[in-house]
Amino acid sequence: MSQSTDPASPAGQIAAGYAFTGPALDLGALLWDGSCLPDRQIRIPLSMLNRHGLVAGATGTGKTKTLQLIAEQLSANGVPVFLADIKGDVSGISAPGDTNAKIEERAKDVAQEWEGTGFPSEFYSLGGIGPGIPLRSTVTSFGPVLMSKVLQLNQTQEQSLGLIFHYADTKGLELIDLKDLRAVVAFLVSDKGKPELKGIGGLSTVTAGVILRALTAFEQQGAAEFFGEPEFDTSEFLRTASDGRGLVSVLELPAVQDKPQLFSTFLMWLLADLYTDLPEVGDLEKPKLVFFFDEAHLLFNGASKAFLEAITQTVRLIRSKGIGVFFVTQTPKDVPADVLAQLGNRVQHALRAFTPDDAKALKATVKTFPNSPYDLEELLTQLGTGEAVITVLSENGAPTPVAATRLRAPQSLMGPIDAAALDQAVKSSLLYSRYAEPIDRESAYEKISAEQAAAEAEAEAAAAAAEAEKQAKAAAKAAPKPDPSLAQQVVGSGLFRSLARSIGTQLGREISRSVFGTAKRRR
Repeated sequence: MSQSTDPASPAGQIAAGYAFTGPALDLGALLWDGSCLPDRQIRIPLSMLNRHGLVAGATGTGKTKTLQLIAEQLSANGVPVFLADIKGDVSGISAPGDTNAKIEERAKDVAQEWEGTGFPSEFYSLGGIGPGIPLRSTVTSFGPVLMSKVLQLNQTQEQSLGLIFHYADTKGLELIDLKDLRAVVAFLVSDKGKPELKGIGGLSTVTAGVILRALTAFEQQGAAEFFGEPEFDTSEFLRTASDGRGLVSVLELPAVQDKPQLFSTFLMWLLADLYTDLPEVGDLEKPKLVFFFDEAHLLFNGASKAFLEAITQTVRLIRSKGIGVFFVTQTPKDVPADVLAQLGNRVQHALRAFTPDDAKALKATVKTFPNSPYDLEELLTQLGTGEAVITVLSENGAPTPVAATRLRAPQSLMGPIDAAALDQAVKSSLLYSRYAEPIDRESAYEKISAEQAAAEAEAEAAAAAAEAEKQAKAAAKAAPKPDPSLAQQVVGSGLFRSLARSIGTQLGREISRSVFGTAKRRR
């Protein structure tokens, strides 16, 4: 009896672990002893997609096509999907694929009935940089932990930023964009603002300076575009198309791929926002949304303890909100152990072992898999493009046997759609008019600026009155009287007005000017 038909053989036992009774996604056919067994299908239960997952592998091994394959089948089953398109080659999911000899051969190998199919898609961009409906967040919503990560602040500076956010929240100062945050930071180290935080620790001028410099550098990278209104409602990702298929939301990131710290942190905000807004639903027959977190190592690089704890908690608890999260990266060691332990579904593409570090990463990857009849250390270096080692959670939540798999081919276009088609898709979306144009309403910057202007006007008026009284007394005593034209020139001069503004609050005004700086010029 052959391996493909003998249920007692290792191949038969592996395949039996994937014989689910409920709805499931078809990933591909089992590889065993150098052969592809089309009658041994490897699948993942639809109900287990909210138990999270990992798609890993070296560059060029087929991770993006695996995302596309899974996203297509989720959409076909009525499950919305979120994909981050780092390189600009995922937009093709909206268009039918083109057949060729390789696809026909792959379909035959894995017993796939392949037909070119496009899937309903929406395209987004961060703040309108690049093609897509703009995604924006307010600074208040983004929060101090994520902002500290993206500004690369240390623990002390992160705690101070948390204090700043706390003050703004309690005083009703809305932090909509970066200039709002800068204004509040500057105010809290001015003479007028220092007492505001005295009872809860205060904010040092040095720390404020670090935060303000980080904000300036952040803005110079073009990041100001990402913060503002209208803020994106992440529930838009949960929609289905009119035909019942899940909507595929593609975040186009090629225009900001040189800002990995920013887009990886922004992706985390999207996920955290979903977690905050959605109700508890427990285990569902199918998830409400599956979120693919590409280039996941960028999220964890240099992350603070507080940031890692926030990620771990979000991933642990968001499952009960009906959201599945797949982290996409090169090796499992890119993901912290506490997060990795929660990823029940694994698709591991080939790894390379060209260097001692590569060999170490390979051994570490093998240890993260259940026991297997395969020599995984050897197998993982020999897998071809579009092949992977898979283990998922069965319908009862137990890990399935490790299965080397030749994956199915995506049915949508494996490459980007042309720029004109992408632009047409964006402009024809019902969401475009809702989010395209930025709004700049009154917020912390305007409120603090108004108070600052009023204080300056009051100080100037008081100083002018005092000086006028002084001049009147001097005029009464002095003889002969001074030349009126000269007095008018002195009182009306810019230097005099500058000095008058500083009377009574000299040091505070100097600090305010030096800290407000650019913000004052932007007014």
